[in-house]
Amino acid sequence: MNENEILIIFGTETGNAEELSEVAAKMASDHDLIGNVMDMDDVTTDILLKTKKLMVICSTWGDGEQPVNAEDLYESTNELNEGALSELYFSVLALGDTAFDLFCESGKEWDNVLEEKGASRVIDRIDCDTDYDDDAEDWIGRAFENFKKLI
Repeated sequence: MNENEILIIFGTETGNAEELSEVAAKMASDHDLIGNVMDMDDVTTDILLKTKKLMVICSTWGDGEQPVNAEDLYESTNELNEGALSELYFSVLALGDTAFDLFCESGKEWDNVLEEKGASRVIDRIDCDTDYDDDAEDWIGRAFENFKKLI
């Protein structure tokens, strides 16, 4: 993997996280980064183990559950050995709806499991409500600035 590459993975039910991932990939070039977007359904822990820079954009579904396309990857990431992701730098953007008790729960779970497995956070997680566009794009830009410092 090129040192300028960042893997952007999304977990979504309605398409919002996927759409935001595409926006992030376009923004990556403004920071001399190459954004590669992948559906969590297509990502394995082997891919995560080879990745150096990761941005997770994940919606929460139902009563705090992972989106269907994120379930398998989340479970297999949980099963990794402690410290397995010690070479990984990450950021998490959580999408949710404050009308629900477990607001942005899936993103919080991703943030926790990546840290538990030894990955290093480059920017604090952001928890976005339904009107997320401006906050999310500002956060993505700041996250990329921090990833850029790692090159």
